[in-house]
Amino acid sequence: EKVLLVDDEKEFTQVLSERMEARGLQVVTADNGPNALRKAEEESFDAIILDIRMPGMDGIETLRRLLKINPNLQVIMLTGQATVKAGIEATKLGAMDFLEKPADIKQLMEKIKQAKTNKMLLVEKENEEKIKDILENKGW
Repeated sequence: EKVLLVDDEKEFTQVLSERMEARGLQVVTADNGPNALRKAEEESFDAIILDIRMPGMDGIETLRRLLKINPNLQVIMLTGQATVKAGIEATKLGAMDFLEKPADIKQLMEKIKQAKTNKMLLVEKENEEKIKDILENKGW
């Protein structure tokens, strides 16, 4: 699985990315929202792990913009100061899940696997629709 980890806390990002890489994941990091958006436009990810509280563009705004780039992105929100309001807002916007820091690595790995499965199902559905459209329009 390929994961984008977005958090302004460099030490946290380094430790978590090392733990995920030790479990076989390919991890790309971004230290803020604009960098995350650029990387999401350049590469494909099975999951995006996104901190809610970041200076400048926060996680909620980054989530909004990520989903404009690709509404099928699987985003898991992380925060050290979890609030019900932020969790509800993130979920309404399209976040797949919401976890509190420090993230339990087993739980996070399960969420990443779930994200990859969700992504594969969405891609498969899109491909089926494209094939159906081609067959209908080509008259085969």
